[in-house]
Amino acid sequence: MSKTKVLFLCTGNSARSQMGEALLRKHADDLFEVHSAGLEPKGINPYTVRVLEEIGIDTSTHTSDTLRKYMGHMHFGYLVTVCSAAEERCPAIFPGVAHRLHWPFEDPAAFEGSDEATMAKFREVRDQIDVRVQEWLAELKAEPAL
Repeated sequence: MSKTKVLFLCTGNSARSQMGEALLRKHADDLFEVHSAGLEPKGINPYTVRVLEEIGIDTSTHTSDTLRKYMGHMHFGYLVTVCSAAEERCPAIFPGVAHRLHWPFEDPAAFEGSDEATMAKFREVRDQIDVRVQEWLAELKAEPAL
């Protein structure tokens, strides 16, 4: 049985979408093939790597990809935008997407502060995304089979 494909999308593909990809894999790798992309990829933020490593997630195989890599080349069961800018700028008609979800989270990469304060902000957003991913999985599980 093939896995449902999920694409997490944000502006830079450096933090929130990377976290979404990693956390959905952690909780449901057996059910989903997960990817992430950005409208203007900036590379993976080092703080993203650090906060995911704290919870045992290895990001060494993650890449910061552009949406163009996937658009029109792969069909997705779900497209999840994790920032308002991506939601606004992503084409309204996205070929090959069955369901579109919008989970807006604050951009931890925009936070300015000490190393300790920045880590705290990245942890906060990571934990919010983790909760949302787990809630979504519970919602899917509770849906009656068609």
